[in-house]
Amino acid sequence: MHIRNLFADAQPPSTGERFDTLVQQGNVVIERIVSSTDITPTEYIQEQDEWVILLTGEARLDVAGEPVSLKAGDHLFLPAHTPHTVTQVSAGATWLAVHIHPR
Repeated sequence: MHIRNLFADAQPPSTGERFDTLVQQGNVVIERIVSSTDITPTEYIQEQDEWVILLTGEARLDVAGEPVSLKAGDHLFLPAHTPHTVTQVSAGATWLAVHIHPR
């Protein structure tokens, strides 16, 4: 058994976001995302479902054309093929994302 801390080595990158895979088992991938305030909004349209929770910080997203504001503890489910873009984040915002890939 290997115990790790989700907040260890969680310094934000100078620009963009860092994606760290924590667990990959079968069709499920769990990753930690650490965001800097200097992001380039990128639209994602993924083949897999995604459940995401904002653990620290604040964020604004565009989800299928609708503005969404998140604060620490807020989570949402993004079904496959749902366009979504992170448009703004606070420094060091930390996310946990669970990707459920089709079988």
